[in-house]
Amino acid sequence: MRKYFVAALVAGTVAVPAAAQDVNPTFTGARVEGTIGYDHVGAGSSVSNNNGRDDQKIDGLLYGGGIGYDFAAGGFLVGVEGEITDSTAKSERQAYTSTFGFGRVSTGRDLYVGARAGILATPSTMVYVKGGYTNAKLNVLAGNTSTSTDTGFKLDGWRIGAGAEHAMSRNTFAKLEYRYSNYSDARLQYGNGASSGRFDIDTDRHQVVASYGIRF
Repeated sequence: MRKYFVAALVAGTVAVPAAAQDVNPTFTGARVEGTIGYDHVGAGSSVSNNNGRDDQKIDGLLYGGGIGYDFAAGGFLVGVEGEITDSTAKSERQAYTSTFGFGRVSTGRDLYVGARAGILATPSTMVYVKGGYTNAKLNVLAGNTSTSTDTGFKLDGWRIGAGAEHAMSRNTFAKLEYRYSNYSDARLQYGNGASSGRFDIDTDRHQVVASYGIRF
């Protein structure tokens, strides 16, 4: 009987670390990160270009940061996250066009909150998918100048994405990520605080970003 007890104890001792290796604790806990990358905002698939100009899109440099918290759930890593970014993308000095639907604009702040789930591709690399809610702002530009007015469009939509995160150490990591956002609802906010009613839009956003972060 003692032999069986010792054998079971040894087997259990070995099995616990083996199970614990299913999810690397390096990828769990609170995190903060800085983000930079490529930002593209354009008319959605339901919008056609009829004016002969390539003014349905704006491109620029995205920058900002985020926070999150990840935990192990079985063999998966699950997390919640939030992010705020801005971008240098803005339209060229052209007159208003109903094709893009917003006239002359520049991108403003972009808020995101969502969740992600991932698995380990290697002991130090996680691949994941993500999704959630995004609220973006487009600043209206005055006339043919680059001066922003106090008027802006507020866009509501959803975001999905996928990426890979590499643990550089127990407390630092780097990420590469693609995400797609679609905005289908908007309102115009004026400088005096008043806003228009909501109206339908079809606006796409593609982003390829890199992040560096610290985990606590």
